This record gives sequence, structure tokens and C-alpha cells, in this order.
Amino acid sequence: MSRIGFIGLGMMGQPMAHLLHAAGHPLVVRDVNAEATRRFVAGHAGALAASDAASFSDCDIVLTMLPNSDIVDAVLAELAPHLKAGASVIEMSSADPSRTRALAARLAEHDVSLIDAPVSGGVKKAVAGTLAIMVGGDPAVHERLKPVLEVMGKQITHVGPVGSGHALKALNNYVSAAALIATAEAIHAGAAFGIDPATIVDVINASTGKNNTTENKAHQFMLNGAFNSGFSLALQAKDVGIAASLGPALGVPMTLAQKVSDLTTLASGKLGPAADHTELYSFAAKP
Repeated sequence: MSRIGFIGLGMMGQPMAHLLHAAGHPLVVRDVNAEATRRFVAGHAGALAASDAASFSDCDIVLTMLPNSDIVDAVLAELAPHLKAGASVIEMSSADPSRTRALAARLAEHDVSLIDAPVSGGVKKAVAGTLAIMVGGDPAVHERLKPVLEVMGKQITHVGPVGSGHALKALNNYVSAAALIATAEAIHAGAAFGIDPATIVDVINASTGKNNTTENKAHQFMLNGAFNSGFSLALQAKDVGIAASLGPALGVPMTLAQKVSDLTTLASGKLGPAADHTELYSFAAKP
């Protein structure tokens, strides 16, 4: 079994690291929250807490699950001089694809390969090991690392060269955000007309407007006011922003993406860093 360094034990990273441990991989773990690291090590026999960057020097693979490219770049800049030649990085965060390409080039100078492998499916699928994983990078490296990815996901797709996974993840999250906003607006407009919100969702689910929000978020997290899906609005706004900037940089205007990015950014600023992305439902009702 490969010795794996796992960095980022948040709501997604913790269950993913748990599955790798259950599959028999020796783990070296690290999180900015020392208590999260302590809890993981205490609950997983044989797992080691990294004391510094050199703690990852014997790892065959380092897997990162972090909030953004700034943090990814900083963490891997610290690790790069300590990683052994031939090691690989699996970057599973939601990051900027252009910066991912630049990072891969810097790591290659240390004879370290990188694939980007962001995920979709949320905490529920992270726990179940059924995430969708979109992979960018050298196909040969992807094939070599695929058994590790298969521990965490069931739909693993190589989508193109390095950075492509992060590009497609941002685009996917833009489409998801657009559908959530459209659904929220439709529910509020229908309710104002006198239609029960639950009925609105049920009818859309039986009709052509059905989408991930109507099927998996509206009843579960929005209509009941729970707003606890496990994916933050701040992260959604970041991902939509990446998608909205990617298009124009490639000559594709993405007019709707600009509007969705503006709205998610505005909502995140007003609702605060702790807001769940499903809180866009309540925000959409405000004038």
C-alpha cells in the first residue's frame, strides 16, 4: 500500500482520509486545526500527525484537500523540497486551473508529478466513498494513481491535461449555483402567487425543470430552514468566480456566469463566512 500524506481534514477531507485508512494505506495527516489532526490520529490506529514539512518525506503520494489556490500553493511550496523524487501530488481542492498548471510545473522541477482531482457530491458521498472525481494531468500518472482515487469515488473521469479537473469543477459548480438560484426564485414567485412551496418543488421534480437542487436540496435543506448541507456559500462564490473568469480569458463571454458570480459574491458578503450555500434560498427572496 502507498504511504499517503493527507493535508486538510475538514468536512470533506476527514471522511476521505478515513476511507484511505480503512483501505490499508499508512497515513501522515495534517490540518491547520490541530484538534482535527489530534482527533483523526486518535481514532485511526497507525496514522501519524505531521510535525513539519519533513514529515512527508517518505510519502509516495501527498493528497491535498484545501480551501483555495493561495493555501494550496503555500502548503506545497513548503513541502516540495522535502518530497522524494518520483512522488505524486493529488490536488483535490477547488482551485484556479491556471495556477494549478503553474504549480505542476514547479513540482516537476523536484521530480514530483501532480494531477488535479477535484470532487463533486458533498459530504454524504465523501462518507460513502461515492464521489464524482474529475482528473486533469498526465494519463499515465492518472492510471497509476487511479486505485487511490477509487477508494474515495465511484465516477472517476480523466478530463484532460493538468488543470482541466479544476476547470471543470468550477464550471460544474457554476451550473449548480445557477440552478439553485433559479429554483429559489421560482419557489418564491410561486409562493407569492399562492402555491405551496413543497408542491412547487414536487411538480418541478416531475417536470423538465428538475435539477440537483430540486431533488437533493430544496426539501432537505431549504424549505425547512436547515441550511446545513455542508458546503459553504463562500466556497461556492469562489468556485463560480473561477468559472466566470475562465470563460472571458478564453474568449467566451459567459454572460450568465458573470451575473451568478456577482449574486453569490454579494450573498456571501452579506450572510458571512459561516453561511451554507443553500442560504441563497432565503437571500433570493430579498428585494
